[in-house]
Amino acid sequence: MIKINTISNNRTWYKYIKNPDIFIQNKINKLNKKFKKYGNNNIFCTLLLSGDKEIKKLNKKFRNKNKSTDVLSFPFYNKQELRNKLKKDKEIYLGDIIVNLNKIVNKNNKSIFKSEFDKLWIHGLVHLFGYNHKRDKDFNNMIRIEKKFLSYLN
Repeated sequence: MIKINTISNNRTWYKYIKNPDIFIQNKINKLNKKFKKYGNNNIFCTLLLSGDKEIKKLNKKFRNKNKSTDVLSFPFYNKQELRNKLKKDKEIYLGDIIVNLNKIVNKNNKSIFKSEFDKLWIHGLVHLFGYNHKRDKDFNNMIRIEKKFLSYLN
């Protein structure tokens, strides 16, 4: 079962999603009903809802890129380490996801905003599961997994 701790350090998020924590919990409940891969493991992560300033600072500090971005992920394990951990431990902290409001805020329609938000946090979650998109093959695999997860949310 996947569990996400949602934190907002940017009040503007509440203009677009009344209660981000409940929004994410509802999505995670749908995901957990269909995605049974991790069985009895409790898998945790944190989702920080941020803005340009905060995410730019994190991008500079951890990736040495002095610019804003849409989403950052900080996985605690690579794919193999996670597989090994899943065999040994029942509770696993995957890592952190940060989503930038300012990269999706120009969507005037709230349903489009929520859809774009879903794409970003799911992208971050897939990174936490050890996937990346450094090579075309990896990119295509990651896109396939993201689409699968997004289909579970509807």
